[in-house]
Amino acid sequence: MPLLITALAGGAIYILVPGPAFVAVLGIGASQGRRAAARFVIGNLAGDMLWNALALVALVGAHRIGPAVFDALGLACGAYLSFLGLRALRPPAEAASGLSVSRPLLRGLAFGLVNPKGYPVALATFTALLAGSGGSLSFAVLPTLLAAVWCGIVLADGVLVLAVGAGPVRRFYQRHTRWVSRFVGVLFIGFGAHVLLSACGDIRLRLARG
Repeated sequence: MPLLITALAGGAIYILVPGPAFVAVLGIGASQGRRAAARFVIGNLAGDMLWNALALVALVGAHRIGPAVFDALGLACGAYLSFLGLRALRPPAEAASGLSVSRPLLRGLAFGLVNPKGYPVALATFTALLAGSGGSLSFAVLPTLLAAVWCGIVLADGVLVLAVGAGPVRRFYQRHTRWVSRFVGVLFIGFGAHVLLSACGDIRLRLARG
């Protein structure tokens, strides 16, 4: 049960920690309202589940192979998240205050499936959350973990759609688009640093024991 709760929380965190899809939903909601944002989110769900499933498969495989592979994944993902955060701190001067799309459902589907940041963000999220659960991770529990992740993603998507449809949220985003991007950058840098420190701590501990 703790492992399932962690997987559910991981799915929710993947959605609610601001990133490219989060900002896209905010932009569509600010420009076209809650219904368009909901259609984008439904389309994007396919990509969310694909990248989260691949991340969990990689982590289970890494635990089966050995802790060194898991640590290497943690270092790579932490560095990549920090890089994304640094880029987000410098949004382009022409950053739009809204995003208007003609087919939100198809745009969300395409966005989710081709988003290159989806996999490393999902991998980093579950690397951080499941670092102490190596003994419980196996391919036998993978379907159950994926079901829990799906529940977390759907719940978080519902919260996000309700929020972006609110008038105050839409007005805030339209006025402060660039600052939202910078806030996303700070979060990514902090999350990346946490993953890096966790991986380095595990490596030092193993070296001290060995």
